[in-house]
Amino acid sequence: MFSTSLILLFSLFSERVFASLPQMERGVAKVIGGDPKGNNFLYTNGKCVIIRNIEDHSQFVNCIRFSPDGSRFVTAGADGQILIYDGTTGERVGSLGGEKAHKGGIYAVSWSPDSSQLISASGDKTVKLWDVGATTAVTTFNLGSDVTDQQLGCLWQKDHLLSISLSGYINYLDKNNPNRPIRTIKGHTKSIQCVTVHKNEGRPYIYSGSHDGHINILSTLTDCQTGENDCFSGKGHSNQVSKIVTDEANELVTCSMDDTLRYTSISKKEYSASDVVKMDFQPKSVSVGAGGLSLAVCIGQIVLVKDKKKVFTLDNLGYEAEVGALHPGGTTAAVGGADGKVHLYSVQGNTLKDEGKALEVKGPITDMAYSNDGAYLAAIDDKKVITVFNVADGYSVKNEFYGHHAKPVTLAWSPDNEHFATGGMDMLVYVWTVSDPDQRLKIPDAHRLHHVSGLAWIDAHTLVTTSHDASVKQWTITY
Repeated sequence: MFSTSLILLFSLFSERVFASLPQMERGVAKVIGGDPKGNNFLYTNGKCVIIRNIEDHSQFVNCIRFSPDGSRFVTAGADGQILIYDGTTGERVGSLGGEKAHKGGIYAVSWSPDSSQLISASGDKTVKLWDVGATTAVTTFNLGSDVTDQQLGCLWQKDHLLSISLSGYINYLDKNNPNRPIRTIKGHTKSIQCVTVHKNEGRPYIYSGSHDGHINILSTLTDCQTGENDCFSGKGHSNQVSKIVTDEANELVTCSMDDTLRYTSISKKEYSASDVVKMDFQPKSVSVGAGGLSLAVCIGQIVLVKDKKKVFTLDNLGYEAEVGALHPGGTTAAVGGADGKVHLYSVQGNTLKDEGKALEVKGPITDMAYSNDGAYLAAIDDKKVITVFNVADGYSVKNEFYGHHAKPVTLAWSPDNEHFATGGMDMLVYVWTVSDPDQRLKIPDAHRLHHVSGLAWIDAHTLVTTSHDASVKQWTITY
């Protein structure tokens, strides 16, 4: 009954209502929300809902919170004010910080368990710790100067003070050092599109790229337990990272919907403005080979890059290229098309020569890759078939593999070159054995919310999967 009444009253407002945390006590009026302009507040006495007009804020009210003991509630608004009210009568009894608590709009507040203090998060990139009785700020936490350092949320959880930045980072605040959080948890806030694994100084790291251009770094030895992540400093891609690989120079090679290929030093963890190759058309895929070669498959064009410079382009292909793969030896470039064929090109110096040979598969190709030793080429298509070709035998068909219920979209070879994994729109991951199509491992519902978008191997028994659910998972594979 209470919920029904509340919904009906919400619809009376011309704008969205910002709800608060109610402290209900039968027969006593309690604030449960207010309209964005901060004029109309909703009250409940446990039986019905009442509207009361309060005109104290000059701009939108973003948050209303009761103290845990119910004696007071505060309102925080886009006008930078935090106002204090009596929890029983609803009368205003004061404000924090005088005329303005923050220089920017305030998005969230959270009370201490004993109701004596609270923290507030603001668009001015700070979080403040308040003594409510004295109405003064005890500590100001400075979280940075970038626009993504705006603070949109906060939480007082027992002994921990936490805030959430616009970047999506979660900060553990330190009362003793307000300019440096104890810990910052970084990660993806948008769907992950691709992933790769690379060892740096003998330690494996997971690199994942997302829809917003962000690349995340996760140490497989410690971060999977702690949740701590890292990222590259500087300005990176401005749009979706579509493919991510590593080259022999220990650089991360990425292609993006911002029409660029980017080469980023893994050891420096810093983007370089000079190591960017501008494409004429949007790249869909990038692969790397020996001798500083990179192959970019773009919309309507194939581009060969050497030492971070475009050296050769192929236009007027006669088919729509979808994905490319360079042989580990750097001798052959394989390009999968929407025509259901793998087109082979020989790499001759700084040029690509069409060999006039095309490998037939069952449908438009969605991904493909050479095994690490170059012995096999595997291709997946939207007809749910995986085809493995034997390179030494003139690219004859080694085996075909069936099992996916929907289109597979990603493929990765195990370091042992005898197994490979595929993932698709059916949220399934299969680990296949090259020599025996019937010998397979199935991971159902690998990501329950979205399909599998990326695969990479840490070692022959450890597989990494990513998804549009913005998560990275690590699996132990036992044959």
